[in-house]
Amino acid sequence: MNRPAAIPEKHGGAPGERLSVRVWLRLLSCTMAIEKEVQRGLAGAFGTTLPRFDILAALERAPGGMTMGELSRALLVSNGNVTGLVRGLAAEGMVEVAPLPSDRRATRVRLTPAGAARFAAMAAAHHDWIDALLGGLGEEERRDLHARLGRLKHSLATATGAAADGP
Repeated sequence: MNRPAAIPEKHGGAPGERLSVRVWLRLLSCTMAIEKEVQRGLAGAFGTTLPRFDILAALERAPGGMTMGELSRALLVSNGNVTGLVRGLAAEGMVEVAPLPSDRRATRVRLTPAGAARFAAMAAAHHDWIDALLGGLGEEERRDLHARLGRLKHSLATATGAAADGP
């Protein structure tokens, strides 16, 4: 019986390192593996990239649209990173970009009906991919992992002086 290739631990899991470092490396390994599969799915099924998907997802959660600054803050990237992606999405009719009436220097980006429909299809596939990737865990295990990661997030917020957004 052929076994699937193992997902390598980032930096080999650093077996001689402290447990905290090994946990961090395992989190990175899992995150990278999930992200790689999502990127592969988006490229294959929709001919798009994860950053473009992320922009559409942020705009889907903001029906009134977002300024470029709000969008870059929501995605934790620079305005420059967002500008080129938004231009491409606008050229494809997925988003519309319009100057703000109150400040002609700023623009508001909104999903178009075509963009909303395309994102809905992508989001449904994305949910299916994540369900499949986490399918080896039972529902109770996923709930437990979610709660533990929430505690980790709170611990990180405390250590860095940042606010933890939700559990």
